[in-house]
Amino acid sequence: MFEKDIESLKALGADITTGEIKQQPELWLDTLNIYKDNKDAIDALLADARAMGEGRLSVIFTGAGTSDYVGDTCAPYLRHAGDTNLYDFKPIATTDIVSAPRDFLRAEDPTLLVSFARSGNSPESLAAVEVARKFVKNIKFLNITCAPEGKLAVQSADDPDALTLLIPRANDKGFAMTGSYSCMTLLSTLIFDSADLATKEAWVKQAAEMGEEVVAREEEISSMLAGDFNRVTYLGSGSFVGLAQESQLKILELAHGLVATSWDSCMGYRHGPKSFVDDKTLVFVFMNNDEYTRQYDLDILNEINGDEIAQKTVAIQQDLTPAFEGESFTFAGREALPEGYLALPFVMFAQVISLLNSVRVGNTPDTPSPTGTVNRVVKGVTIHPFEA
Repeated sequence: MFEKDIESLKALGADITTGEIKQQPELWLDTLNIYKDNKDAIDALLADARAMGEGRLSVIFTGAGTSDYVGDTCAPYLRHAGDTNLYDFKPIATTDIVSAPRDFLRAEDPTLLVSFARSGNSPESLAAVEVARKFVKNIKFLNITCAPEGKLAVQSADDPDALTLLIPRANDKGFAMTGSYSCMTLLSTLIFDSADLATKEAWVKQAAEMGEEVVAREEEISSMLAGDFNRVTYLGSGSFVGLAQESQLKILELAHGLVATSWDSCMGYRHGPKSFVDDKTLVFVFMNNDEYTRQYDLDILNEINGDEIAQKTVAIQQDLTPAFEGESFTFAGREALPEGYLALPFVMFAQVISLLNSVRVGNTPDTPSPTGTVNRVVKGVTIHPFEA
């Protein structure tokens, strides 16, 4: 796909999505610069937020769908890589905040609501801010969005309690979120990761190099889809549980449900969900670089592979010990990346799988919903009045 000319891609209905997947390594370097350019404003907001009360500041990562999975991906990493003496990181979907705020928010907790939104026009994105504003006594807002003209950015422009950070080149025009997911994940990780700036710069540059490698190895990825399969499952541990959920959604979205999907944690999959696997199933496992956690990832790979119940069992991994000895997509010759940054090239692998599979089943990746019942920006949502 990455070697095809634009006319060939348009004929497949795939030119937008292909380009947006391919450009991500460049966008990650842009996102690093956005972080550096806005660091003073970010530090000021965080200082104001911490001053709202004693104890740890509740940092809630929120979004819907893929934007929700941004928080699910970065929060587990930040619980050990961020300053947990100052911050309590919690991923909570906007759909949960809006529909049942008393179940998910505490009015007494000083809170920073970090809203992730590609367009900023989804009804839940806007409603979550207003519901949280009404319900939580002391609250600040950090909006990470890709659309300068979106309602979330526009409506918060003059809000003294809000800071909006824009990643405009990541405002994907295709149906599925690709660069918007990876760039919002990266920006939030950069903001709260306690590592020094030089270290974070090195990690982002390495992630970008690995992303370029994914593009260069498209033929190898394509060979993994050569069989007759109709099911795909993604597994991971820690931050890669959120990544697994995002990866299966990409398959589901771009193939319009023609390929069944599942996702879970590596340890959780045995507790019933493993029943999903049959001889027409591809199983992909994201291998964590934490030495302890990696053992559990390897256990489930060896178990499913040894059971011979799946058509393929594939590890996505760096070349570390222990490594999966079966089929894998392995990044060799580089330092081990922390999971908050390793998620970026890993998700590019999953996006390429989804793109190739969409074409394989005869769908059009840029507009995968032929009936129009599933939309790029969610429609048909009624937001009911809320009083705290």
